[in-house]
Amino acid sequence: MQIPRNIYLDRLIRKKQNHLVKVVTGMRRCGKSYLLFELFKQHLLEEGVPEDHIIEMVFDAFENRQYCNPDVFFPYLMDRISADGEYYILLDEVQLLGEFEAVLNSLLRRKNVDIYVTGSNARFLSKDVITEFRGRGDEIHMYPLSFAEYMTAYDGSVSDAWKDFVVYGSLPMIFDFPIAEDKTVFLKALLDETYLSDIVGRHKIRNKAEFSELVNILSSAVGSLTNPAKLSSTFHSVKKKTISPATIQNYIDYLCDAFLIDKAIRYDVKGKRYIDTPSKYYFTDLGLRNARLNFRQIEETHAMENVIFNELKIRGWSVDVGVITQNFKNTNGNGARRQLEIDFVCNKGSKRCYIQSAFAMPDTEKEEQEQRSLLLTGDFFKKIIITKDTPAPHYNDNGVLIMNVFDFLLDAESLEK
Repeated sequence: MQIPRNIYLDRLIRKKQNHLVKVVTGMRRCGKSYLLFELFKQHLLEEGVPEDHIIEMVFDAFENRQYCNPDVFFPYLMDRISADGEYYILLDEVQLLGEFEAVLNSLLRRKNVDIYVTGSNARFLSKDVITEFRGRGDEIHMYPLSFAEYMTAYDGSVSDAWKDFVVYGSLPMIFDFPIAEDKTVFLKALLDETYLSDIVGRHKIRNKAEFSELVNILSSAVGSLTNPAKLSSTFHSVKKKTISPATIQNYIDYLCDAFLIDKAIRYDVKGKRYIDTPSKYYFTDLGLRNARLNFRQIEETHAMENVIFNELKIRGWSVDVGVITQNFKNTNGNGARRQLEIDFVCNKGSKRCYIQSAFAMPDTEKEEQEQRSLLLTGDFFKKIIITKDTPAPHYNDNGVLIMNVFDFLLDAESLEK
């Protein structure tokens, strides 16, 4: 079964021969190797690139272990590259190659070589790519399947797909397990034995119990405002454990570096400034989050908010949590202030839109509540409320676009209309 990943394939195609190392990053098992060695290679062949001009290497394959030595791999490449035509080099898990920075920088000096690499290691974050390659790295960040991609492989209705999507997540391998019990076992093992054990080993975490407990707390608090100091207090009051805010911040950074969670920072819309703390955290894959909680606490309201956040990131938006200060008079007639929240402030170049996630909006009172912060922005950027019970997209009397979550997820242009 071939699942289209056109968003990422198109990005790779646009970046061809731009004289940069194209670095495909993303969490383990999200489909990076499939994108590079199946979809992108197929594109190259269809474009007429000779097969011997496509050089592939999977560094974590046992049979290729000798090529992890740069003194072996570099001569191997040079023997295969001539001055005739363009060569495409596809390297998987390149962080396993010794002195990979020097190897890739040397390859960049050859005018007829185009380089594409993948890496799940934290060294392959965009900020590290810039450091390692002195501005010559170009990141394509990949996510698990979007809902639209998921539907291309799902055999069933949209409503049934949604139920599975918010429970078992959207890692492509989930389709290898048609039975719910097998999905559960797969996700639990993958989280504990691959993701978390990799983080513990890589960062030499000594207190595994504290780290494990933090993952539990973050899993239970998807979309809630929090910070290391607050989490430290929770450990002290609830768990009767002392763990410093600095240590908690390190643990959160490790989870972000492994692409397990993503951070949304608060932004003062009228003051045009960021508020450093508290922040919100969302899981890159809901199946892994639910597995951590033994598939308890699956609240569809929070799950929908998490799905919307991920979809916005997939589409290339920068996403913050909006804060609006409202002045009003209290019951005593005195002036007072309160802060209202906009779920997502989304920016892409010169474009901006504001989005509220409202699972259900059964009446006018609820609609007024959801749109209040949107109308206080005082600007003319698009304002959107995404619900699960709106029959068709429409603008209300205040110019706010109200749409169903499926209209949003299944139409890549839904925010542009």
